[in-house]
Amino acid sequence: MSNPATPAPRSAAPEETVTVERRSGPYGEVVLRQRGAHYEIIANGCFLMDTSDGRSERLLVRAALDELSRGGEDLSGRPAADSDPEDRPGRPGRPGRSDDPDGSDGSDGSDGSDGPRLLIGGLGVGFSLAEAAAEPRWGRVTVVEREPAILDWHRGGPLSGVSAPALADPRTELVEADLVAYVHQAAGSGPRFDALCLDIDNGPEWTVTDGNSTLYSPAGLAACRAALAPGGVLAVWSAQPSPAFEGSLRNAGFCRVRTDEIPVARGVPDVVHFAARPA
Repeated sequence: MSNPATPAPRSAAPEETVTVERRSGPYGEVVLRQRGAHYEIIANGCFLMDTSDGRSERLLVRAALDELSRGGEDLSGRPAADSDPEDRPGRPGRPGRSDDPDGSDGSDGSDGSDGPRLLIGGLGVGFSLAEAAAEPRWGRVTVVEREPAILDWHRGGPLSGVSAPALADPRTELVEADLVAYVHQAAGSGPRFDALCLDIDNGPEWTVTDGNSTLYSPAGLAACRAALAPGGVLAVWSAQPSPAFEGSLRNAGFCRVRTDEIPVARGVPDVVHFAARPA
């Protein structure tokens, strides 16, 4: 699947800023603006992201898949030959999958039942979801988004030009929920994921709402670790590096901790923090 095009702009002069919609919700105000040919999302007065680039949002997902490969995962969804099938991510019978004796969940596999399972935290402008849907090796792709307005902008709204093909993919599942609560639920009762790609803030030290800070706390990182299958990968987008967060990841029991920089058109590079749950 080719990358979807940037959504068609309304008739606005180049670089003119137009407020497309302003909506109040349970977590504050969310605004969709159009600037020239691109859209941008503002939450509680804080710029989150726009459709002008998307390299770092795509890399968030792409590099997580690379990390799974480096960790020994057979990305067809089967464990590597020298791995214990009960302890590897992507195994067909893990929580959230069918445990029928014949290994079938009633589908032909087009719903991603045989591939590594991905959780994307935050729908945003849709670049991470589009990247995941364009990659056939991913299995089920679950996107957790708490803002009804953002979901509406993708479901037939101005951002559907980015996300419509991905939303039509049978592997895609949209969940309207708070990510922090969802991760804690998954940690306790499943499902388990092979990769968590989280992009709900401007970074662990620059959150959109105060409540999000608990995601990066010891308890929040412990929940992220528990929500991953053994060998699974955590990837966290940030507008700036954080050596302290790297230390927090190690203290939470993650391995293969690193930070990758992604150059952007203007300003300092974005970064993605990576870590893995030991196999």
